[in-house]
Amino acid sequence: MSRPIASADTFYAIADPTRRAILDRLQTGEQSVTNLAEPFSMSLPAISQHLQVLTEAGLVTQRRVGRQRFYRLNPEPLKQVSDWVAHYEQFWEEKLDALDRYLEENS
Repeated sequence: MSRPIASADTFYAIADPTRRAILDRLQTGEQSVTNLAEPFSMSLPAISQHLQVLTEAGLVTQRRVGRQRFYRLNPEPLKQVSDWVAHYEQFWEEKLDALDRYLEENS
């Protein structure tokens, strides 16, 4: 059975909890770097580095207005991750069903 392959860049990008939190914040819509950085105890350059990784992975898009940059979520690469993980979800459901049957037969 063929399944979609998610980019290694996508997995790398979402591996970091700060980047996942940034993606969560972008669910509500486009935001500036300053707004995105607000809840984190790190510098704006550090947040910009995280945003660069997310941009390179295609998870966010950016636009410039004057000197400000605004970022928007692009969820499409996350769908690829979801599809890939779903394959393993089915595997584990089958294993747990088999364990359940075994336990019912042997108890």
